[in-house]
Amino acid sequence: MFKTRLLSGIILVAIALATIIAGDNILFITLLLISLIGMSELYKVFGIERKGLGICGYVFAILYYVGLYFTIHQRVPKGFEITIIFMAFMIAVMTVYVFSFPKYQVEQIMASYFGLFYVTVMLSYIFRTRMIADGGAFSVWLVFLCSWGCDTCAYCVGVLFGKHKMAPVLSPKKSIEGAVGGVVGAALLGALYALAINHWGGASVSAVSYAVICAVGGLISMVGDLAASAIKRNHQIKDYGRLIPGHGGILDRFDSVIFVAPIIYYLVSFM
Repeated sequence: MFKTRLLSGIILVAIALATIIAGDNILFITLLLISLIGMSELYKVFGIERKGLGICGYVFAILYYVGLYFTIHQRVPKGFEITIIFMAFMIAVMTVYVFSFPKYQVEQIMASYFGLFYVTVMLSYIFRTRMIADGGAFSVWLVFLCSWGCDTCAYCVGVLFGKHKMAPVLSPKKSIEGAVGGVVGAALLGALYALAINHWGGASVSAVSYAVICAVGGLISMVGDLAASAIKRNHQIKDYGRLIPGHGGILDRFDSVIFVAPIIYYLVSFM
């Protein structure tokens, strides 16, 4: 099991390296596919992944990404993909609801709308960050550095020093000591990353700023991890899928990244 998980992790890192370095169209298509798979995993929890309501969600996820692409390349007004797409999606979802009544429950209607925002929009901030004109190629790695880095550091510190449970009902193995270690570890990784790209990449970023960004991102990543776990616990499932051997589904591996990506985008933009 450990070897399978390790091998899957190496493949994921390789894919991340290839797509993010390539950027633009390659990263765009990859994130669109990941978002659609993630939405299907979430929709499966609510029993709508292959029904009209789920299909409606997939269609609008594609429309959102198309709108985002044209917005990033300044072919349509800024904010087009959020305002127009989401209003249209709300109308479409409610149309499906009323004309197929009583096929769907209110919870399923809410899940369809939630899935588009929670998975598609949040993950799309990886693309937004990568496409930042001034330094996006460097900044985008902070998303993974502070989410996966925080998770690794929190695990190591928790195993060695963890005594006080952080969320005993939801995640009994997570400790307060591990959480602190994860945030501190993410901050250190951020500072070291800044020094590295300044020295070898010709960047001119502040190590303190990157440390702060990664610390905040690491803290938020734990909320994302626990949020995904809470949904699974409420519906008595172990994993969202089986796409990634040893890890589960897209949402099992990208649960913290989903929350971190928008935070990194705005912190980098402001700082």
